[in-house]
This record gives sequence, structure tokens and C-alpha cells, in this order.
Amino acid sequence: MGIINNINKAFDHRIRLGIMSILMVNEYADFKMLKDLLEVTDGNLASHTKALEKVEYIKVEKQFIGRKPNTRYYTTKLGELEFKKHINALEKLINKQ
Repeated sequence: MGIINNINKAFDHRIRLGIMSILMVNEYADFKMLKDLLEVTDGNLASHTKALEKVEYIKVEKQFIGRKPNTRYYTTKLGELEFKKHINALEKLINKQ
């Protein structure tokens, strides 16, 4: 099995890579934090978070803070495992050069 097999297609977009990177170093991130850090539109961020949620790499928690809706994102155990495998595969690929 080659190194390339551990490169995960779910992380092949820079926004998804960014979302996972942020969530790996924070307990959670809310929609506004992700949007501001990644400098993306609402729709763009929403579509990428949905894609990661669909494969169960992140979980979503919706709540109200005061009267304002708040959406928080967390990595799942599966998401953490798959992201680490992906990063390790990239590092091996780079270090092979």
C-alpha cells in the first residue's frame, strides 16, 4: 500500500483542511470564528462543514446565546484519527523527496 492511499479525499480542499486544522487545536470553533479565520463566505463555509459532518469527521452543536443562534463545531474521534493519518501521509510524501 503506497503513501498516497492515506491521503484523504475529504481533506483535499483548502477550506476543509483549514476547518480541521482549527478544530484540532481548539476544543471547538463557532461559525463566526471559522469564517473570520478562513476568510470565506457563509455559503462556502456551510457547504464545507456539511461535507465534513456527512463523513462524521466533525459534529455540530446548535444553541442560543442570549437571543442569538450559535453554531459550534467539534472534531469527532474518527475525524481526529483520519486527519492525523492524512497529515502523516503528507509528511511522508514530502520527506521522500
